[in-house]
Amino acid sequence: MFLDIPCTLMRGGTSKGPYFQAHDLPSDPAERDRVLLAAMGSPHIRQVDGIGAGDTLTSKVVIVSPSTRDDIDIEYLFAQVSVDQMRVDTMPNCGNMLAGVGPYSIESGLVQAQDPVTTLRILNRNTGKIVEASIQTPGGRVTYQGSVGIDGVPGTGAPIVLNFLDAAGARTGKLFPTGERMEVVNGISVSCVDFASPLVFIAAESFGLTAHESRQELDADKALKAGIEEIRIEIGKRAGLGDVSESVLPKVALVGAAAGDGTIAARYFTPWTCHSAFAVTGALCLAAASSIAGTVPAQYAQHRRNDPNLNRIEHPAGALDIRMSPARHSTAENPSFSMAGLVRTARPLFIGTVHVQVDYQPSSLANACLPS
Repeated sequence: MFLDIPCTLMRGGTSKGPYFQAHDLPSDPAERDRVLLAAMGSPHIRQVDGIGAGDTLTSKVVIVSPSTRDDIDIEYLFAQVSVDQMRVDTMPNCGNMLAGVGPYSIESGLVQAQDPVTTLRILNRNTGKIVEASIQTPGGRVTYQGSVGIDGVPGTGAPIVLNFLDAAGARTGKLFPTGERMEVVNGISVSCVDFASPLVFIAAESFGLTAHESRQELDADKALKAGIEEIRIEIGKRAGLGDVSESVLPKVALVGAAAGDGTIAARYFTPWTCHSAFAVTGALCLAAASSIAGTVPAQYAQHRRNDPNLNRIEHPAGALDIRMSPARHSTAENPSFSMAGLVRTARPLFIGTVHVQVDYQPSSLANACLPS
């Protein structure tokens, strides 16, 4: 049987994938995941029978729904669809795909646009955290044209400002999930920080590297990836996440001294392959960790004297700027941040229906239509 399900394929930051309204998908999570796997063409290394593109950065799904809360404009759930396995993971979050949530919600009629800028409070259902998104809407209409460029994406677009509010402990409930700012695993000093997403930070020089290597070079280094995975699994246990061998969290980043005018250089792992640029949530976490004394990233961070809250992260495709806002009550002993912000761009790639082959009759797909 085939189902036609309304969706919009969008680029959000340096990622892309389909955006769905929740009522167009099964309400049962297991049925929903089967539909998403079929839509993306998983499991298949090329996702040739779906709209995925055979890469973790292009096998992402956003599910949007109205909110019943007075203080929230829209809610979204992020899903990472495995390319080559029958797995859909809603544990992680994706700040790049978040960039498209505001424009998609306005264009879909879920929220009302303002003139000239629409600011929305978005609830991330993966973490329970709130993000403020400001979208350019001159005349009450979304515009995607602008002069803002982001490294890793060709061309320019209209700025979408994302401010993450109270992002500490997004998954574990703690800024330092293991209770330590720095600890040793297999003779290597590491830091585990949970800010927007939990990450394990390792000095690149611990593996004889610089954090300036190419994605291809790092992906080809089997010994490196095996060593990283051993550390990640051990930290997952210490952080109370259990056995993370089948989970994408925590992610990992190798860090080192910046080569240009950046604050720090880093290479982000997703976690089994190197990212072609840098994940937004990973960048937020790195910016927080770089701002806290006693962590591995802080040992390499070079902050600007005239703008110490700006963190420029050098990654394989260029750089990404994160602005941290320390909370008023923040201290060296108990650091906290009221907000972390950055600018992204996004745009729709196609709007229509995805033709999904399924082998069952889902009772909860009330709004999906069978092609005649």
